[in-house]
Amino acid sequence: MSSHETRIVELIQPTVEALGVELWGVEYLIQGKYSVLRVYIDRQDEGVTIDDCERVSRQVSGILDVEDPIPGEYTLEVSSPGMDRPLFHLEQFARFAGEPASVRLRTPVEGRRKFKGVIQSVSDDSVTLLVDGKEYQLPAVAIDKANLVF
Repeated sequence: MSSHETRIVELIQPTVEALGVELWGVEYLIQGKYSVLRVYIDRQDEGVTIDDCERVSRQVSGILDVEDPIPGEYTLEVSSPGMDRPLFHLEQFARFAGEPASVRLRTPVEGRRKFKGVIQSVSDDSVTLLVDGKEYQLPAVAIDKANLVF
């Protein structure tokens, strides 16, 4: 997670949770002169509604306007993680153990940066993925991007 993303999570997580939803994760993307801040919210008991997204968007927008953690202009998007949900934390990998996932690493493991397999287990500092009958232990600090695959 980038320093911008970490700061944003610190700022908005208490408010998001007070609205009755879980802050699933945050992505800050710079695309040329345009920036996008994606805030993913979830509910374990039921699906995220458009009303949930609207309420979170209004509250988060207010916080970000006051705290101003992102330089320049950006577009705020609030949504559910969806079926191919991104995975940001080890707890999320553990929640979806046994499910197929795609993982991209910052640094290679056994000469590879991209893995697509089934989440086998999660430890304090790694995720074990079964890829074509072989287990790979992927260090959490090396994970750049991950998501479920359906």
